[in-house]
Amino acid sequence: MFKTYTMKKYFILIGICISLLSSAQNKDIQSIQQLLDKQVAAWNTGNIDAFMLGYWENDSLLFMGKNGPTYGYATTLKNYKKNYPDTAHMGQLAFTITRMQALNADHYFIIGQFHLKRSIGDAQGNFTLLCRKINGVWKIIAEIGRAHV
Repeated sequence: MFKTYTMKKYFILIGICISLLSSAQNKDIQSIQQLLDKQVAAWNTGNIDAFMLGYWENDSLLFMGKNGPTYGYATTLKNYKKNYPDTAHMGQLAFTITRMQALNADHYFIIGQFHLKRSIGDAQGNFTLLCRKINGVWKIIAEIGRAHV
């Protein structure tokens, strides 16, 4: 009798823990999806500064593009503005997320595709993001992108 009662309590406790972890993970996924949705909305209005709010504002921000790695928020912002000088170059952005994987409580690994519908010619490609929860807010701390025009 005692053993059965203890086992029941043990399984209930495990179930509660799993439920709490699952709930926290769902909130994190929703928060990261909101970050990405805000980026798309900002991009589609031609607002690169607002688009950049999804990135970690730090000199250690890593962006890996066709010319190799660059570091820093200011450098990434400068490169976006150089490569997308107007709304014709920016076009309309859409993301397709193919994988979102928790690495631990404060880091997510994301794989996706971007699609730019533009009057000067469409562009698309793949990207990998590393997101980190900083002071309770999810930010992109590293991006590896590969465009296929």
